[in-house]
Amino acid sequence: MGYCFAAAVTAEDALKAKAISWVMVGGLAGAIIGPQLVIFTRDAVAGTPYVGSFLSQALLPLIALPILLMLRTPSQTQAEAVADSGRTVLQLLAMPRYLLAVAAGVVSYGVMAFVMTAAPVAMVNHGHSVDNAALGIQWHLLAMFGPSFFTGRLMVRYGKERVTAVGMVLLAASGVVALGGLGLSHFWGSLALLGIGWNFSFIGATAMVTDCHTPAERSKAQGMNDFFVFAATAAVSFLAGSILHSSGWQAVNWMIFPALALILVPLLWQAARKPALPAPV
Repeated sequence: MGYCFAAAVTAEDALKAKAISWVMVGGLAGAIIGPQLVIFTRDAVAGTPYVGSFLSQALLPLIALPILLMLRTPSQTQAEAVADSGRTVLQLLAMPRYLLAVAAGVVSYGVMAFVMTAAPVAMVNHGHSVDNAALGIQWHLLAMFGPSFFTGRLMVRYGKERVTAVGMVLLAASGVVALGGLGLSHFWGSLALLGIGWNFSFIGATAMVTDCHTPAERSKAQGMNDFFVFAATAAVSFLAGSILHSSGWQAVNWMIFPALALILVPLLWQAARKPALPAPV
């Protein structure tokens, strides 16, 4: 998330959505390299499986360090900082558009994490192999980050709210597919739609946040957004296992629809107020 906002800060206003989208493309490489790295390093420390995997994952961010050292973000002068100290957190949360952007991020990430956490366990519980469960998650990860190549362009063309709303619809579609049966195609199809829906809705919501603050308010607005998004994600990740154990896979998927409907209505209302850009000639 920090990388996404840093990219948005350094980009021109017209390119912010594309900048966020391109940062998310990096997740595509992570979806491929990460699992393989775990496999190759899990026995690197003799007698203690997976310690090597955790150590290798911890060292990965160091690869980005030389690139980050070259990053130059615009900074306010002291006079600008005094002139524009920005609104308080409560004042930001009182803004309907900012509140909608944060809520969209919370719902999109929360729904994705809720279903994704339960899915591999549900697959094994319903007779599918561990390998098929792992493959389903890998396809899900590819679906999460693959669309990032063009998500930014879609937001520029159709608007952030429209793309975010489409993402919410795709998240709902993943639930419909999951409720359609317990076969491998149902699980894999649901996870693929879940990934694409997350990409559209979460990148769109993140881009909406960048429209809601001044440079002086950046840290507060983005920090509060991250707090709500990842606090909710942690909570639903724990909840997913409990719901799956007590009520089953079907209940997990039924529970996502009220949250999606709650955020989709104001998103569509906002989208209707903003005309899409004309198609390029």
